[in-house]
Amino acid sequence: MAVSHFHRFYWGRWSVLHDPVPRAARGLAGAADRARHGPLSSPLSAQRKFVSFLEAVIRRGIVPALEARQASSPRTICLLLCLSATTMAEDGADGNPLLPRAALRSRCFCLPFKIPSPAASFRLKTSVWAELGGSVGDLGTYIPIVLALSLVNHLDLGTTLIFTGLYNAVTGLLFGLPMPVQPMKSIAAVAISESSAHLSVPQIMAAGISTAAVLLFLGSTGLMSVLYRFIPLPVVRGVQLSQGLSFAFSAIKYIRYDQDFAAGKSLGPRPWLGLDGLILALSALLFVVLASGSGDDPPNQTPNPSIPHRSRISSSWIPAALLVFALGVALCFARDPSILADLKIGPSPIRIVRITWEDWKVGFLRAAIPQIPLSVLNSVIAVCKLATDLFPVRGHEVSATAVSVSVGAMNLVGCWFGAMPVCHGAGGLAGQYRFGGRSGASVLFLGVAKVSLGLLFGSSFVRMLSGFPIGILGVLLLFSGIELAMASRDMGDKEDSFVMLVCTAVSLTGSSAALGFGCGIALFLVLRLREVEWLRHLMPSTAAGTPAD
Repeated sequence: MAVSHFHRFYWGRWSVLHDPVPRAARGLAGAADRARHGPLSSPLSAQRKFVSFLEAVIRRGIVPALEARQASSPRTICLLLCLSATTMAEDGADGNPLLPRAALRSRCFCLPFKIPSPAASFRLKTSVWAELGGSVGDLGTYIPIVLALSLVNHLDLGTTLIFTGLYNAVTGLLFGLPMPVQPMKSIAAVAISESSAHLSVPQIMAAGISTAAVLLFLGSTGLMSVLYRFIPLPVVRGVQLSQGLSFAFSAIKYIRYDQDFAAGKSLGPRPWLGLDGLILALSALLFVVLASGSGDDPPNQTPNPSIPHRSRISSSWIPAALLVFALGVALCFARDPSILADLKIGPSPIRIVRITWEDWKVGFLRAAIPQIPLSVLNSVIAVCKLATDLFPVRGHEVSATAVSVSVGAMNLVGCWFGAMPVCHGAGGLAGQYRFGGRSGASVLFLGVAKVSLGLLFGSSFVRMLSGFPIGILGVLLLFSGIELAMASRDMGDKEDSFVMLVCTAVSLTGSSAALGFGCGIALFLVLRLREVEWLRHLMPSTAAGTPAD
C-alpha cells in the first residue's frame, strides 16, 4: 500500500522515460519546494529520503549530491543528468546548477516554443510602409534560386509560392519577428550544377526531407540548444561574416554582369544603358543609400557621444526596398509586353511526389550531406544569434530548439507535395531588418502576396520572374549581405577577431561553412589551451614582451 502510494505520487512527475525534461525539472523543483516550505503529504520514510536527496541536489549541485548519497539507481542518475543538461546554460553567479523557479515555470510546456496571439505577433512596431519594405528585403536570394530551380529542374513554382507563403505567415505568428523563409542553398547549388547530372524533383525533395528529419531530431531532443550554448561567439560571427560577404560578392556580380541562372554562371559585362543596364542598378543603389543610409542600429546599442547628431530621413517614411522592387516589376512588362499573354489564370495542380529508393540515396548523398551542416550553422545558430542582436528585448523567444523544429516541420510537410526545400536564413533576416521589417507583419504581407500569386497564376508566374531586372535583385542582395556581415562588428578583442577572421577566410576560400566552422572551433580550443596553468609553465612567457629593435 505504501509503495503503491509512493509510486502514484512521484512516478507521474519524474518519469524520464515518458515525460519531457522540463516536466521532470518542474517535478523536482516542486518536491524540493514542498520539503522546504510545508509538511510532506506522506509520512513514508522512502519519500522523505528522496525529497531530502532533491534538497541536496538544489543546495549542493548534481555531482556532489550523487557522491554524498552514493546514488546508484540508473533512473535517478538519468533523471538528474537530463535535468543538468536542461539547466546548465542558466547557471548564475552563485553556481546554482538548477533553474530559478520563475525560469522553470516559463519552460514547463510540451511544445518547444509558445504560440503567441496573432495580435502580439503581427502588431506593427513601426509604420505599415516600413513593414512592407522589409517584406521584400530577402527576395534578392529567394528569386534567383527559385527561378533557377524552376527553369533547370522543372520545380513547380506555383506550389512553391503557396507553401512558402504559408510558411511565412506561420513563422511570423510563432516568432513575432520578420523570420525569413529561404531556399536551402546547398541543395539548390547541387541541383543546378553543370558539373554533374541535374537532380530530379523527387531527388531534391528527398534531400529536403532528409535534412528536415535531422534538424527535427536535433531540435526535439534538445541537442540543437546544447550546440547553440557551447559554440563560441567568435566562430558564430565568422559564419555570419562569411555568409554576408558571400552574398555581397554575388550581389556585385549581379550588378556588373549579365546572369544566366539556368546555367548558374555569369555572362558578359552588363551594358550601361537599357532597362536592365548598369546605370539603372547604380541609380537604385544610390536611391536606397539616400533613403535609408547605413540602416538603423539595433535597439541595444547606444549612440556614440563623440559623433555629432545629424538629422536623417526616417526609413519608415520611404520604403526604399518596396519602391525599388515595384520598379523592377514595372520594368518586367516594359522589357517584354508579351509576358501578360503568357500568364495563365489558375493554380497549379498539387500532387504528392513519388520518391523511389534510388531518389533517396542520390538526394541524401549528393545534396543533403552538404546541406545539413550549413542548415545547422546558418539557418539555426546564426539566425538565433542575429535575432538576439537585432531584437534584444524579444531575443529569448527565438530559441535554437524552436527554429530547428520549425525548419524540420516545414519541409516534412511541403516537400512531399513538391515545394522547394527551405530554411530560415540569417541573410534573409538581416535583409528584412535592414529595409524596415520589425514584426511578424512583415513576413505576413510577403506570405499573403506569395499565396495570392501562386493561386492566381500558378507555375506560369515563372515567365514574369525570368524578366525581372537582375541588377535590381543585386541591389537588394547587396544590402542584405552587408547587414549580415556587420553583425560581427562587436568583436573588439583581438583574440576573438583572430578566430572570427580565420573562420571567415576558410569558409570563403573553401566555399564551405562547415570547413570554416571546424577550423574556427579548433583554433578557439588551441587558444584556450594557452590559458591552462600547467601548460603556461612549459611555454615561454609573452607577457614581458620582446626587446625593442
